[in-house]
Amino acid sequence: MWDYPRPPALRTVDDLVTVVLGGVEVCETRQSIQVLETSHPPTYYLPRDAFVAGVLRQAGGSSFCEWKGEASYLDVLGGDRVAKRAAWYYPSPNGRYAALRGHVALYPGAMDYCLVDGERVEPQPGGFYGGWITSAVSGPFKGIPGSQGW
Repeated sequence: MWDYPRPPALRTVDDLVTVVLGGVEVCETRQSIQVLETSHPPTYYLPRDAFVAGVLRQAGGSSFCEWKGEASYLDVLGGDRVAKRAAWYYPSPNGRYAALRGHVALYPGAMDYCLVDGERVEPQPGGFYGGWITSAVSGPFKGIPGSQGW
């Protein structure tokens, strides 16, 4: 991941991604887009239509990425759990990131668990970042103590 570019690159992958919240599978897909950025593990953007109907609910607030544009937030509902503002999407992503339209990213640490090809994902440290750590990447990653200035 230290070879990942800045600004970030997009890569379409066919890994089997499974997301579970509240003991319920809320998403499963083989059609994801990874955002690859220097010092970050990949962030998976999952097709919105791969989520079970009714598990995504619009949430307040927004944030801005200098490359992708303005993000909107979603609550994720699964079983008896609500993960508030645990997912985000770009309604109108900037130019080279247009492929992210119709896709949703989420914080894996806010879910019961996320799997990539059967491997349990470890969330990127720091709470703010949405990277998915698997055995395919190695750190250190942005978000660990002392990485603020990276």
